[in-house]
Amino acid sequence: WPCRPLRCETQRLLVPSIAAQAAMEPRHSAPLGLEPAAPALPAQGRTGDRGEASREPRPARPREVHAVTSVGATYTGRFAPSPTGPLHAGSLVAALASWLDARAWNLGQGGRWLVRIEDLDTLRNMRGAAELILQQLQACALVPDEAPVLQSQRTTLYQQALGRLVAAGRVYPCGCSRKDLTLAHAQRGTDRARHAELVYPGTCRNGLHGKPAVAWRFCTEPGPTATAASGTNPATPHAVTWCDRRLGPQKQDVAAEVGDFVVRRADGPFAYQLAVVVDDAAQQVTHIVRGEDLADNTARQLLLQGALALQPPQYLHTPLVLASDGAKLSKQNGAVAIDTSQPVAVLNAAAATLALPPHHGALADALASWVTAWRHLYNPAL
Repeated sequence: WPCRPLRCETQRLLVPSIAAQAAMEPRHSAPLGLEPAAPALPAQGRTGDRGEASREPRPARPREVHAVTSVGATYTGRFAPSPTGPLHAGSLVAALASWLDARAWNLGQGGRWLVRIEDLDTLRNMRGAAELILQQLQACALVPDEAPVLQSQRTTLYQQALGRLVAAGRVYPCGCSRKDLTLAHAQRGTDRARHAELVYPGTCRNGLHGKPAVAWRFCTEPGPTATAASGTNPATPHAVTWCDRRLGPQKQDVAAEVGDFVVRRADGPFAYQLAVVVDDAAQQVTHIVRGEDLADNTARQLLLQGALALQPPQYLHTPLVLASDGAKLSKQNGAVAIDTSQPVAVLNAAAATLALPPHHGALADALASWVTAWRHLYNPAL
């Protein structure tokens, strides 16, 4: 992967079981100043999650809001897996990269690294997967500095955030099913490219027209006041730009490429986009390191951060491990669990994906060598 250190301004605890964490509140929770809760919607078919439709990552394209902040005096990073199965080769790359970035901060003195289990999608969660993931991380010596938290225990925060967006007029109820969206596109004669978003046409933006509400959507075409608050360029109000530490300048017209997106799903749970923004702010996350398949979520998250008056973190999206067919390796296409009986071997494979040199010594020595290598690649000024 092309490594260029971008100046985008940028031991450990034994992990208790997830059951032991269920009632725990996270430390360092920054107050969000949220409004009263928004009304719930009736549970119907599912709409939206980590993206309106799964798709392959797009190549980096010259991208105008810059999510570039000074590093300041602190660093908090996080790894946020979904408990849909054990860690595999691809998810281990994201875990190792985020851990290394935290440990390489401040000339190798290290920052704070957290683990958050993103378990809101209960239909996809696998029983026992959260505990297994934590065990796998610990076997690889990738242990968080604080007790892991579960999104399923944090829904009050998401409800408050939704209430604030409702009060500000930034979201509206939607009665459209996926079938409705497909029909609307067919009537307009618009085709959707493979893996591209099913762009929401704004059908319910001006009212439900007698349909029952099944989701809340974030309006990507706000008025002048909201536009300034979300940080978009007034000359191109729908263009969101940021600087990715690996991919470079990025730009996405959310209105044209995604449309108004779901923040609370039809079946009741909150959507990934809202939950991750609220959690990152509450946990004071300053640096997000994750797989390139999530890069296209960044613009939506920046819009939500702007609407909620939250400080955007820095972003670095890592290369992906690919399956034999060239698609991203995932549980859906046969990814197998990592073999933690040989942690150095599986970590060397992950390190190779990140363009880090091999190391076949002790686990602690391997990790230390990769922290140094990572700092020279991506944190030269820290």
